[in-house]
Amino acid sequence: MADSKRESFKSRIGFLMVSAGCAIGVGNIWKFPWLCGQNGGGIFVLFYLIFLVVLGIPVMSMEFAVGRASRQSTVKGFRKLEPKGSGWHVYGYFAIAGNVLLMMFYTSVAGWLINYFVKFLTGYFSSDMPVEAVTGTFGQMLSSVPQSLIYAAIAIIAGGVVCYLGVRKGVEKVTKVMMSCLLVLIVILAINSLTLRNAGEGLLFYLVPDFEKAAEIGYSNIIVSAMNQAFFTLSLGIGAMEIFGTYMSEKNSITGEAVRITILDTFVALMAGLIIFPACFSFGINPGAGPELIFITLPNVFINMAGGRIWGSLFFLFMVFAAMSTVIAVFENIIASFMDLLGWSRKKSTIVTTVGVLILSLPVIFEYNLLEGFQILRGRGRGPLDSWDFLVSNLLLPIGSLIYLMFCCSKAGWGYENFIAECNKGTGMRFPRGKVVAFFVKFCIPVLIIFILVMGL
Repeated sequence: MADSKRESFKSRIGFLMVSAGCAIGVGNIWKFPWLCGQNGGGIFVLFYLIFLVVLGIPVMSMEFAVGRASRQSTVKGFRKLEPKGSGWHVYGYFAIAGNVLLMMFYTSVAGWLINYFVKFLTGYFSSDMPVEAVTGTFGQMLSSVPQSLIYAAIAIIAGGVVCYLGVRKGVEKVTKVMMSCLLVLIVILAINSLTLRNAGEGLLFYLVPDFEKAAEIGYSNIIVSAMNQAFFTLSLGIGAMEIFGTYMSEKNSITGEAVRITILDTFVALMAGLIIFPACFSFGINPGAGPELIFITLPNVFINMAGGRIWGSLFFLFMVFAAMSTVIAVFENIIASFMDLLGWSRKKSTIVTTVGVLILSLPVIFEYNLLEGFQILRGRGRGPLDSWDFLVSNLLLPIGSLIYLMFCCSKAGWGYENFIAECNKGTGMRFPRGKVVAFFVKFCIPVLIIFILVMGL
């Protein structure tokens, strides 16, 4: 039975938008396009879609099931459902730490996007601006202490303010507006890109698998990249999805909701490709430019495009909405965890979380100026941002997903039958039963996750 004191979403669309907003972020619209560009285009997309179905939907269903069955955040959720005397709940503390780690670098990236939106909106980027000046803007932004601090603080404080207003009046209401705007903007931007000259070449690269190109790159490299991205894009393993299961109605089946959220997340990623690749081929840009694609390559495309200031502003506004939907969702997870574990009010939990994240984000905020050259993982030559990203993406996400999987499938945990029963409550798509599916979920998916973990290391 649901906790009567626990706030819930006002509507089903609110739940779907907020959960999708958690999944939809910089990974969809920054990481997906450049990974796709570096891994052969269409063949990468094909493998990516396959792994979303076989990996993403089952693990997301498990996070939601633990949340809805327990009506508690990660630590208490595991503790409520685990057999007495077992220690599954201990992982919950690592999950909370993972959410905090994520915000320690993700909010800085959100700040960069806000900064670029403001630059386009105010006319900083212009058609007569030299390529070197456009390219150098990113480095100048990072080396500026005021810009790095102010824009990261804007992202952090905005996330805190929205969560302070509550689940319905803040998180749900604001995210619904942002996600609605995001979906409209992405369609407008994609239509504009498709009207550019040579857009067809970009579409062929993006949507038609080139097996010869794939052989040159190496199928193993493409498969590993696609598997990692499919796994990363849904924010699975650190309880970021589990918390929204605690607010979820029992009227609809969990599997059906997981499928809808995955479809929304995938739609945004695929549409981001429709924006970027036609534009790259239209202006002679290398689609495999890598991580610099968004902040260095695309601004040069926009300033040479008719109405470039408008299109650049809209693109980075779309990016801001995607990033902030994740910031708000992860903030809510941290805040709800403190409320559950420590009995704090929402006000106290929000203030502590906001101030705490701002302080803990300072190493990344100052990484490219005051702390230039400072490294965390010295053997790997990683600064704070890369170090936190490595710990979250390569360790906590796969390990956490493996723990959720074992917990939901093992007799030593919650148990497979309990998971299936919770998953299939309500109307809608059912999680399939049968020995073949059970074998795949219990044995094949863990092998794939361990493979991701090993390759990530």
